[in-house]
Amino acid sequence: MGRIIAIANHKGGVGKTTTAINLSASLAHFGRHVLLIDIDPQGNSSRGLGVDVTLISKSIFEVMLGTIDVKSAIRKTPLKKLELLSSKLLLASMDVTFASFKEPYLILRNVLEPIRDKYDYIIIDCPPSLGILTLNALNAANTILIPVQCEYFAMDAISSILATVANVQTTTNPNLGIEGFLMTMYDAKTSLGTEIASQVRGLFKENTFLTQIPRNVSIPESNSKGLPVTIYKPSSSGALAYFSLAKEVIDHEER
Repeated sequence: MGRIIAIANHKGGVGKTTTAINLSASLAHFGRHVLLIDIDPQGNSSRGLGVDVTLISKSIFEVMLGTIDVKSAIRKTPLKKLELLSSKLLLASMDVTFASFKEPYLILRNVLEPIRDKYDYIIIDCPPSLGILTLNALNAANTILIPVQCEYFAMDAISSILATVANVQTTTNPNLGIEGFLMTMYDAKTSLGTEIASQVRGLFKENTFLTQIPRNVSIPESNSKGLPVTIYKPSSSGALAYFSLAKEVIDHEER
């Protein structure tokens, strides 16, 4: 059965979507069959793989609403082993739309059940909030990967997401684990960057990835081209870092 990893942090601008795109692409590069699910209404993971979310008729929105089958909404990407379930702006209304549903926090888990065996990994890109969409992802997931930008308020964001994880563990998904904390936009030349990285490693040593994602111009450039950096500039420091991250995630298969 495929592993489901939710990439979440309610703080915006931490490299969550960039990580979702490039971790998915890197896992596919190493021969894993991957499905990337974009449940952020902004649709940036979809755009980062060349999909214009304003033009699509079949998305995760219709799947979760129950109007179409999940298999019919999955689309191919530039990588042979990477598929995408796109977002749609209408996802922003889900807190209201799902209010009357039975078990509204388990909808995503239920719709993914029939296709889990088809993939080695299902990666979920969550919105920068702790609303119903993120809670659906955490209830569907085996683990959560938490990107941490090396900046001043990083520890506050970690405290909030861990409180949410603890709540989900005690209520609806007791098996939810921590895939790892990932340092993003890391700059070894700044004292703040090294200080935050040191704090996170000191507190969460066993759950912090060795890989650190550097600030690298190739990453935002690749986003604008609608390609993972691992395809756009595979020898760049950003691409090499995501290849390294994927190897660490694959190593976790032995846990």
